[in-house]
Formats: sequence, C-alpha cells, structure tokens
Amino acid sequence: MAYAAVISLKQTIGRCRLVTSCGQILKYLYHEVSALQEVLKELDSSSRSISREKVNDLDGQIRGAVWELEDVIESHCLNHFLSLLFDEETSPGEEDDPPFLFLEELKQDIDSFIRTVDNLKKAYVHELQNPSHEEEQEDEKEEEEEEEDDEKDELMDESKIRMVGLSDQFKKVKNWLTNKLPRGPSPRHLKRTLALFGTAGIGKTALALKLFQDPSISSHFDRRLFVTVGPKYQLKRVLIDILKQVKNPDDIDKEIMLMKEENMISNLMGLMHRSLDDDKRYLMVLDDVWDSDVWFDLIHHFPDDNRGSRILITTRLREVAHTANVNDDCEVRFLDKKESWDLLREKVFGEQESLPYELEKAGKKIAEKCEGLPLTIITVAKILSKSDKTTEYWNKVADEKRNSVFMDAYEKMSKVLHPSYEYLPQYLKACFLYMGVFPQNYEIPYSKLVNLWSAEGFLSYNRDETSSEHFAVQRLFDDFSKSLFTWNITSSEYFAVKCLFELFSRSLVMIHKQSYSNGMKTFSLHSPFWYLCNKEAMKSKFFYALNTIADALAEEGTEGHRRLCVRNNVLFAIKDVYDSVESTSTVRSLLCTGPYHPYPVPVCSSLSLLKILDALTIRFYEFSMEVVMLAQLTYLALTFNGNLPSSISNLWNLEYLIVRRHLSIIGFGGNYSSYLPMQIWRMQKLKHVHVMGSDLPDPPTEEEESLLPNLLSLLDVTPQSCTKDVFERTPNLRKLGIRIQLSINDDEPFSFFDHISHLHKLEKLKCAIVNPKIMLSGVVAPPVPLSVFPPSLVKLTLSGLGYPWEEMSKISSLPSLRVLKLRCHAFRGAKWVARREEFPKLEFLLIEDSDLVEWTFPDFIGLEALRSLSLKHCYKLERIPVQIGMVKKIELVDCKPLSPSYPEWFKQFNYNLLHFNVHSSWE
Repeated sequence: MAYAAVISLKQTIGRCRLVTSCGQILKYLYHEVSALQEVLKELDSSSRSISREKVNDLDGQIRGAVWELEDVIESHCLNHFLSLLFDEETSPGEEDDPPFLFLEELKQDIDSFIRTVDNLKKAYVHELQNPSHEEEQEDEKEEEEEEEDDEKDELMDESKIRMVGLSDQFKKVKNWLTNKLPRGPSPRHLKRTLALFGTAGIGKTALALKLFQDPSISSHFDRRLFVTVGPKYQLKRVLIDILKQVKNPDDIDKEIMLMKEENMISNLMGLMHRSLDDDKRYLMVLDDVWDSDVWFDLIHHFPDDNRGSRILITTRLREVAHTANVNDDCEVRFLDKKESWDLLREKVFGEQESLPYELEKAGKKIAEKCEGLPLTIITVAKILSKSDKTTEYWNKVADEKRNSVFMDAYEKMSKVLHPSYEYLPQYLKACFLYMGVFPQNYEIPYSKLVNLWSAEGFLSYNRDETSSEHFAVQRLFDDFSKSLFTWNITSSEYFAVKCLFELFSRSLVMIHKQSYSNGMKTFSLHSPFWYLCNKEAMKSKFFYALNTIADALAEEGTEGHRRLCVRNNVLFAIKDVYDSVESTSTVRSLLCTGPYHPYPVPVCSSLSLLKILDALTIRFYEFSMEVVMLAQLTYLALTFNGNLPSSISNLWNLEYLIVRRHLSIIGFGGNYSSYLPMQIWRMQKLKHVHVMGSDLPDPPTEEEESLLPNLLSLLDVTPQSCTKDVFERTPNLRKLGIRIQLSINDDEPFSFFDHISHLHKLEKLKCAIVNPKIMLSGVVAPPVPLSVFPPSLVKLTLSGLGYPWEEMSKISSLPSLRVLKLRCHAFRGAKWVARREEFPKLEFLLIEDSDLVEWTFPDFIGLEALRSLSLKHCYKLERIPVQIGMVKKIELVDCKPLSPSYPEWFKQFNYNLLHFNVHSSWE
C-alpha cells in the first residue's frame, strides 16, 4: 500500500503554500515523490514470477518512510495554522488563506527521507528486474504443481460422485461442446472457444472438470487435455504440460533436451501444432487463466481442424472471458437456497436420507449464510462435519453474525482468494480495501463511496495505459459505458466508475441495484472478500476496525493505523476505548459505520490530523468546537439539528460538507430550518454541500471573493436559497436538490425556478415537496410556475408539485433531457397527450403515485428515444400508448385497471420490448 501513501503525500505537499525561499525544497521533494510513484507502478507490468514476499516487505518499508515524513509535514502545518488562528491580531475565522510552512525547519527530515527512499527504490527495482533464482523458482513451481494436482484430484474424485447445483449451466455448456458451430461472421477460433468466468470459489474448475469427465464428452472427443495456467503464467510450462498429455512424457523430455533455449518456445509451439493437427477431435481446457496474453500466445497455434474441436477457459476476470469469446461466454452463477442446502448436507452427512426437522431448519439457515458460494459451503461443511451435529450448536452457528465457524472458514479460504487482491493493479488496491470499512453485507451507495474515495485522494492516479491488460479492460469498459454516461462527468467521476467496473470485472464486487442504463447504484462485497479486505487492511495498517471492546484494547490495537473504522458507536462511551482511539495520533480518517446511535456519545474529534470525519450514524447534540480546529479536514459528515458555527470557515481544506437531521415529526406550519453561516462563502474548495433543509445565505455583496467556483453539488436546500445571487456565485453547479416544506399559510407562489436558468452547467435537478397537501380532488400546492430550465439539464425529478399535464410542454422541449421522474402527483389530471416531437432524447420515464387515467399519442408514436418505462401506483390508469419509441423494458406496479393480458397484447406492437413486468408492491 505504499502507492496509496505516496499519493497522499503528494496531496499533502500540494495543499501547502510555501514561502518563496522554500520553493526549491518543495519542488525537489515533489519530484522525488513522483519518481517513487513511477517506480511503484512498475510492479503492475513486472513478471509475476518475482518474489512477492520480498517486494511486499520493501513496499511496507517505503510506506513507513512516506507516512513518517507526512506526519512531520502535517504537524508543522497544523501548528502554524493554530498559531495564526489564535494570534491576538487575528480573530478566528478571519484567517482565510492556507497556512505557510517554513520548510527550512523540515530540511533535515526531508534529506533523510530522500536518502532512505533512494536506497529502498534501488532494492525495489532490483527485485522487479531480477526475479527469484532458478532454484527458488523450481521449488516454488514444484510446490504449486503438487498443490494443484492434489486439488484437481480431490475435485475429480468429488465430481465422480455427482455435481450439486449448476445443472442448468452444465447442460448449456455441454450442448455447446457437442453441437456444431453456428454460422456467422465471427472467426472460427472465436466460435470454438467458451469462457466460464466468475468469482473465486464459485465452481468454475469443478464445472469444467465435471464436463471434462462426462461420459458423453469423453465419447465425443478423441483427445481431452486439462491444463492449469494460474496467475504466474509461463508459456513454456503451459506448452510442455499440453504436450505431455498428447504424447509420452518421457519422449517430450528427450525432445526438450535437444532444443536450444533461445528457440525453445517456437519449437514447442510447432511441436504442439503438429501433435494436435491430426484426425482426432480434441477438447482443450485452460483452467484458471489470469492474463489475456495467454489467449493471444496460444490460440492461433491451435489447429483449426473443422472436426468440432473445442477450447474451454475458466477465469476470474471478465476481460479475459471477453477476449476469448466476444459473442459467447458463461458467467457461473451463485447457488440458490436449495442448491446451497443440498451441497452442505451432502458434504456433512453424505447420502443420509433424513435429518431431524430442527437440525435441517438450522442447516438451511447456515447454508443461506454462505451466500451461494460453493467454496464457502464446502469449507463450512468440513468444519461442521468435525463438530457436534446437534440442533443447539447448529442454531448457534446460524444465529451469530460473526460465528467462529464462518470466521475460520473465511480464513481457510483466504489462500484461494488472496491472489485476486495480490494481483490487482496498484491503483485498485486501496479502492478495494476501502470497501471493507463498511459493515459485512452492507449495500454501499455509489455516491458515498465515490465521495470518500475522492476525499482520500484515490481518484488521482496516473495509470499505465499501454499494457495489453489495460486495452482488454478498456474495450470491455467502453462497451459497458456506451449508454451509461448520459451527461458530462469529471475526470475523477469517470475514473471512479472505471475503478468500480474493474473491480466488478475481476469478480470482486457484487452489484445490487442498477440504474436503467446499467449504472451501479449500490454494491457489496461477498463475505469472504469482506474478511480478506479487513485482514489485509489490518496487516498493512490501512484501516483498523473496532467491533468490540477487545478490538480497541488489544495489545497493538490502533497504533500506527491510518484509518479507524468504528462499527459499534457505543464504544465511544467507554472511557478506555475513547482514550485508546484518541491517543492514535496517526489516524487520518475516522469512519463511524455502525448502526445509527440517537443518544450522545463523545466522538474523538480531537484527532488533530484528521482528513475525514464520517459520523453520520452518531447524533451530535452540540457542535464540537474541536472540529473546526481540524485544519486538514476534507470530508465532514454528521447528524446535527442545530446551526453550524461561523468558525466552520476555518476548515479551508474542506471539500465535502454533509449534515443530516435527526428524525423528527414536522407538521404544517413547522418552519424547521437551520441556516448556514455567511462565512461558508469563504470555503472555496467546497465541491459537495448536503445540509438537509438549510438555507444557503445570499453572498455578501461587499466581498468580491464570495464565490464557490468548485461547488458541483448542492442538495436539500430550501427555496429561499435559490436566489439569483446564490446561483450566480455557484457557476459550475451540476447537481441541485430543492426540498420544500409547506406551512399551513403558504399561499404565495414560489419563484425559484425563474433563477435556475442562471445555472448554465446544471445537469441534475430534483425538486420535492415533502409534505404536499393532498385532497380528494388531488394535490393542492402553492403553484411553482414552470420557467425556462437550462438546456444542459439531463435528469429531472419532480415530486408533489401538482402541475396540470398541459404544463409538460415546458419540460418536453429540453434538448438533453434523458431521465424524467415524476413522483407523488408531480403532474395531475386524467389525461396526458404527448406529441411525437416532444422529449427528443428521453430514455427513462417514471410516473409514480398519479391520478392519470389515459396517456395517448395523437401521432400514434412518441418518446422515440425511450428505452425504459416505469409506472407505479397509478391506480386509475386504464391506457398507455401502444407504440413507445424503442422501449425495451416496462414495469407496471399497482396499475390495477390494466388487463393482466395487456403485456402480451402490447408486445405485438413493440418488437424491441424484452421485459414487461406487471406486479403488485405487496408481492
């Protein structure tokens, strides 16, 4: 994790403004740190035969040296900031400029750092350029081969019994292997190859072996070859393995002895081609492929015999599967509940026919907690088979979230899963480990994770874009993102999406919720990978998780860790725990990810070097003034019902400000708003402000610098904040959320839409009345006259506003609008007539809680760009247009009057339609 440490140090240097006399020192230091970053990047393109143990040891030493210097620089920065803040001539909040550092005081530390890093760089480069000695390689190779042979023999033995689960995919692949190739324009070598891909432990190898041993496959192919490639791919070794399965191994050894080393690969290639180019139909299984180069190295040397030979690949990497066969691959799925229990039962009890009801009930709960991953089920089953098979013990295993059976299983699985982390590119390792700070099985919101990544500095990497692996991933990502980016995004947002996609492509991340365009909304880690994240994070001091008192009071405990993750907020109320956390001076991020805690507990806000304080799950009854002393803070998130102090502007590095309210009942007439201080206009680094229901004050006219040029997101503000002056001083705003709470006497019309036209870069707008007045005749709300929206608008969400459908014409002409969500009687009335020329680019439409009865197209067709339509709780809806653009997906939820046979009738007129889902919200 030295790479992430280097990125952090570069950011620290960049944040510090230095006096002229120190400019050369800073420039030299930045140059040295950048050179170190380039050296660390070389690991991604180095041979996988290097000694990872030695490289990781050097990585740890470099990380320690970088952290030590960063501590020194940031401590000096903080001391100088505080001295300015409490200077008698400077009142708190008046000193707006970043502090100056006098690096002459640090010159000795910097010189020592550069000497240390130079020596470590030389050793690091030496290890990368000089892989392990041949003897070590041979010993390692023999050890790996023995392990692979043992695992393969075990799997083959098991597969001879019977395969539990995946029968549907077994049949699909079996048919593909034995049927004739389809006709089409694709090259034959692509058609005759199939890739099985999926996460580690999902059963790819077991499925391939079962197919390999199936009697009908054995009789169909004259020759079958099974080769394990592995992450440390060596072409020579793979070729020899193939040849020894085709010919007599002793004869191959003799031929190899006669070959010259410089010509060996080409000679082996030729020998393999000749050996396979006969009248025999072959099946080649390449198991555990990690590199697209394997495909490019081998595929063109397999003879295209026109006799039905097949190549089957297993891989964890989506880009490898895509390279092997663009048109046809098979993602191995997780087991369902029944398959999971069947597998667990067989591994524990064998073919025993009946079990006591209570034991079976507990067993099914245990199987379900394995989350459909066969490796987890098998590993847990092995542990259970050696333990008491009593209902009491099994219930304990099933009910405890972190039972030792599962923790032991995850630990045993780490050896299989670890390569998925070990061989990640440098820029992805920190992103992956960071996902482990969230609780187990937690669905992580995309926006929260990306904001945290950005605040941590993970989205500022410079990647090597010349490797074959990069090109393979880029091609796949380009296909994925064609319909994803419907608006302009920043380079850091693009990189964040790409990082998430790469983690997904490497089968490390599971997507739970997607947008209509397949964008990632929430995702999680499978429990074994969550365990791996926590294990690796602790080992590298990337973060330390506090779940219990014992975690906080452990012998080494939090010492030296860069991030603390508190999953039980009550721990802060225990003095020994609080003191332990507060004494950890190296902490840069305090992440409270436990369940929401509504009662006051002290938060360690005196950790002076904090950059990130995420305490949304803790209710603050008073705003701690210690927080405004955290000069390095870039991300602040908390729950607080009061007003923020004016001294918040002391946080000159702050980029993300998120303040939520504790839940409370607000009735009509309750004006429950807090106000952001005027000094917020001095915080020019702000990118994201989400302060629920608060007013952003008009900027002071006497201060020309009252401008927030970096502000991109402003969420949950009130209409009173939506003034011309505010919008003119936030010229780069791209996302705006307006939250309207009506009082009983609100009769005056709102006019904030008039000023939104000043936001020339606005792309996403959400406007919602949270307490609309709903009468039997529909919504009664103060009119908010629709005005001219900026043409840049791409996504619009309206709720509770009660416009007549005739007003839709003011929205339908927006040239870039792609997403429209209308909730809670945003528009009202029985009939909506939509014309063909309206909504030229609209791709997704949601209408929810509407009194709409009939929706028609007078031109017989409309919304020609629409791809997805969702209608929810439209209880009066009787008719929708027959021909809706290029729609591929329609969802009807609680739209009762529509006939159950409507979908089949509708499909007759819409040939592009792939999914038509009609259901009730109670189902």
